[in-house]
Amino acid sequence: MDKGRVLLALTGFHPQRWHELLSTEREVVLEPDGPADPSIAYAVVWKHRPNLLTSLPNLRVIFSIGAGVDHVFADPGLPDVPIVKIVADNLTQHMTEYVVWRVLDHHRQAMLYRSQQAKKIWHEAPQRPAGDISVGIMGMGTLGRAAASILKSLGFCVNGWSRREQAVEGVSTFAGDAGLIPFLNATDILVVLLPLTPATRGIVDYDLLKQLRRRNGLGGAVLINAGRGRLQKDADIVRALEDGTLKEASLDVFEVEPLPKTSPLWAHPKVFVTPHAAATSDPNHLVPIILRQMDAFERGEPLRDLVDREAGY
Repeated sequence: MDKGRVLLALTGFHPQRWHELLSTEREVVLEPDGPADPSIAYAVVWKHRPNLLTSLPNLRVIFSIGAGVDHVFADPGLPDVPIVKIVADNLTQHMTEYVVWRVLDHHRQAMLYRSQQAKKIWHEAPQRPAGDISVGIMGMGTLGRAAASILKSLGFCVNGWSRREQAVEGVSTFAGDAGLIPFLNATDILVVLLPLTPATRGIVDYDLLKQLRRRNGLGGAVLINAGRGRLQKDADIVRALEDGTLKEASLDVFEVEPLPKTSPLWAHPKVFVTPHAAATSDPNHLVPIILRQMDAFERGEPLRDLVDREAGY
């Protein structure tokens, strides 16, 4: 099979290092030679220009440089070729670190202590054991399972919710619409790691947050979103924080990014903000995975980590 050229189309990432690494084994271009360039065999993308891939006659595979693929489906002219999402130990490790960091920060009353430090208050708050706290993870894919494993090892009770029924050792699992409310009712710290699809857009709203368990060892419910910003409704989160539905929140993603300077979330005393930094795509780790996939595909081997177009992830 002829190798063909690789089209690198990234928005929000500087393409230089990606280009350098891909070019060690492949011919890489940043633009096709016209809308029907027959030399393009692969596209490596992140938020590429709409209709960029539509008429490429010999395009074989689209590679997303992140675990999320909603940006790919945002292209109205998306061609009918396989889409591969990146599953990498590096990305999984970063996300697991973020989730565990934020869960422990809330569990160990860090927001309270930071506030006390600013006021020079010396007061020890009651501390409940991890086993008294239930962490609920929405999205039990590779990232959710990895985070669940570490949280379990620290002694937390872990629940998991997903669209489809699945079993995860040591985790109380819930699925579908029927399982959502029971899952939330049993959760003190909600961790959102869902993919963004038409079914999940705006799912983290006020009505959902009201279902979280508030009478718990933390003194209230906590939200952590490290999935996608458009899974949540920012205004509903602010409302929930103001009326006590939520005690605290850690947010890495937002409806609009970068988060507008006018957003009340920036200065809210109960919110910890990070700039979509939970798990950054590192070309040094991800490009070798992409190149191995291309080589294997040309040997006739099946692609790994294929996106289910019907499910949207």
